Amino acid sequence: MEAPQTLAGQLLIALPALSDPNFARSVTLICQHDADGAMGVVVNRPSEYTLGEVFRQMGIESADEALNARQVVAGGPVHPERGFVLHDGDRGWDSSLAIGDGLYVTTSRDVLEALARGEGPDSAMVALGCAGWGAGQLEHELRENSWLTAPADAELLFGLPLEARWQGAAGRIGVDMSRMADYAGHA
Repeated sequence: MEAPQTLAGQLLIALPALSDPNFARSVTLICQHDADGAMGVVVNRPSEYTLGEVFRQMGIESADEALNARQVVAGGPVHPERGFVLHDGDRGWDSSLAIGDGLYVTTSRDVLEALARGEGPDSAMVALGCAGWGAGQLEHELRENSWLTAPADAELLFGLPLEARWQGAAGRIGVDMSRMADYAGHA
């Protein structure tokens, strides 16, 4: 059996018919995808926390008020207590995974400490939790017309406001979500 084509580095864009409350109108960056399943981080859902609150909970000092006020995203229903930092740059951190095209996900404390000191990656987004799919589950959901896929890019991940990312991601592949039906069907 041949290995499935990896979707790592791609965005999953929930179609309007996807009614799962964890993923309705979501945009998820796939960080890892292989025959055993997939892991990603939702990039357009605000959490109830700011980065300053996360720093305080971890005992990290930061005097940068703009950084402290930055919204943390709700990355998904799996491990909601765990932090995932999506970022650019080429510096190695204790626990980083290269996603592709200069994007990384890091789960170690050192990247947060560096951000607080003003020495972190140029662009970073902090998420609490992630999304996971078992072997073949994501492929099944794609066949069921739950998701569109589009290449990830730094401008969407780090530049667009959270509320603009769903339509913005779809627009990158020429899809206007306001014109999509909110039900799924098969021809």
